[in-house]
Amino acid sequence: MTPTSLVILAGSGLFAGILAGFLGIGGGTVLVPLLVAVGYTPVESVATSSLSIIITAVSGSFQNWRMGNFHVQRVLLIGLPAVVTAQIGAAIASRILPYYLLGAFGLLLLFNIYLIELRKRLTQRGAERQRRGVAEERRRFFFHPMVASLVTGGAAGMLAGLFGIGGGAIMVPLQIILLGERIKTAIQTSLGVIVITGISACVGHAFRGNILLWEGLILGAGGLMGAQISTRFLPKLPNYVVSLLFRTFLVLVSVYIFWQAWQSYSSLINN
Repeated sequence: MTPTSLVILAGSGLFAGILAGFLGIGGGTVLVPLLVAVGYTPVESVATSSLSIIITAVSGSFQNWRMGNFHVQRVLLIGLPAVVTAQIGAAIASRILPYYLLGAFGLLLLFNIYLIELRKRLTQRGAERQRRGVAEERRRFFFHPMVASLVTGGAAGMLAGLFGIGGGAIMVPLQIILLGERIKTAIQTSLGVIVITGISACVGHAFRGNILLWEGLILGAGGLMGAQISTRFLPKLPNYVVSLLFRTFLVLVSVYIFWQAWQSYSSLINN
C-alpha cells in the first residue's frame, strides 16, 4: 500500500464518517464506488466497506449514547427485522437485471425526497395545535409505534439487501413518515441500526474471504474521527438545515445511480 493510497483511504473514511453522523447513512454509497475506482473488485469493495461502516457506525452511536440521543429499544425494533429481510432482498436482487435494479433504486431515492416533504407539511399542519395537536395528528396518520418500527426495519432491510446499501437513505424517510420522528432522531436511530446490519453483512463477507483487513481498518479509523465530529455538531444544527443536507444527498446519489444504470444498460447492449 503506497502513502498516496493510505491518504486517500483515510480521507475517504473521514468524509464517509462525517456523512454518517450528519445523515444517518453507513457511507457505503461513498466508499464502494471509490474503492472500485482505485482498482479493487466490486465484491472486495462492498465487503471492505462493510467493515469500515461498522467502525464508523459504532463510533457515531457511542457518541450519540453519551449525549443521551441513543435509544436501544428503538434501534433493536428496527434493526432486527432489517437483518432478516436483507437476506430476502439479496436473494431477489440476484434475479433482476442490473440496470432495472439500479433504475428502481434511483426512483426510490427521489420518492424519499417527496416523503420527507410530505411529512414536513403534515407536521406544519399539526404544529398550530401545539403539543396536543401534534399527538392527535400522529395517531391519525401513523401506525402503532411497534408495528411502524417493524415495518420500517423490514422495508429498510429488504431494500438494503435488494440494492446493496446500508439502508440509511431508506430508514430515515420511513421513520419520519411511519413513526412521525423528527429528522435528527431518525438519523441517530438509523446510525444505530446500521451497526446491526453492518455486523451481519461483515460476518457473511468474512466467511467468504472478501474483506481486505488493513484497507477496512484505515477507512474505519478515518470514519471513526469523522463520525465523532459530525455527531457532536448534529444536535446544534437547525432541522431545516439537516433536512436540506439529507435531500441534497439523496438527489446526488440518485443522479449517480441513474448514471450507473445507463452504464450497465449500455454495456449489455454493446456486448
